[in-house]
Amino acid sequence: MTHGRSVDSAAFVIVDATPFHPVDHTWPDQPGDSGVVICGEQTVAVAEAVMAAASDDGELAIGESIPVKRGADGWTWLVAHRLAAREVPAWLVPGAEVKLRVDAGRRAGLSRGHTACHLASLALDAAVVDLWRKPIGADPLGNPDFEGRANQYSRIHIDGSVDEYRLGKSLRKAGFDSEGLAGSLTEREQRINARLAEWVSSGASSRVDVDGPSIIDRRQWRCALPEGEVGFLCGGTHVRSLAEFASIRVSLHMPDSQLLVMTTTVEPA
Repeated sequence: MTHGRSVDSAAFVIVDATPFHPVDHTWPDQPGDSGVVICGEQTVAVAEAVMAAASDDGELAIGESIPVKRGADGWTWLVAHRLAAREVPAWLVPGAEVKLRVDAGRRAGLSRGHTACHLASLALDAAVVDLWRKPIGADPLGNPDFEGRANQYSRIHIDGSVDEYRLGKSLRKAGFDSEGLAGSLTEREQRINARLAEWVSSGASSRVDVDGPSIIDRRQWRCALPEGEVGFLCGGTHVRSLAEFASIRVSLHMPDSQLLVMTTTVEPA
């Protein structure tokens, strides 16, 4: 079954079931899938898949306009396909049977970017262990969770990502030596890249475990690294094996004393 609607000058299509992965409006780190909707000989391009929610009384909210939290009573969670066209094509009528085709190359690139982003964050945590003067919570490898404490921005793109970490007063009060980081940035970068090279060479398996078929069911990324299997909650898509990478490398940059930027770049196998 198909339903099309225009919202805020954009055209959307919603179907019973979809292979498209949407961008998460609450933490939009990974872009939504693109592709096409096919009905007979007709096709229309999907610019991006987004989260949507429909209330029991007929209200449809899309993306940032969704007024409730996941799992709220009286709401059904959906994936809306934002069309490249401004209007829903006349042939795309309610109830029509359609085929959906995801841009597989773009999805694969985003999956590589997302897995690499997680691996880079774990390697970053390991590379700054000695800069902590007080105990804090641990990451999945048991290292102090710098990623969880300091990350304020993360964006996945095809074969890479950009992450920003705030090195402010609260982090210093938590026991982190920001000045020590600034004075050893090249060394930290080298440590991260050496560990990433080890992980890539392991060809470790990677997967996403899901609790159910709904887009809001809990999802967890897991990877069998040489140090042990790691995992944490993640709503994105990922590679099936680190053998899909020829390399993962990061560069670290501090535009000022309050900000660390980590840029992650993938070379596909």
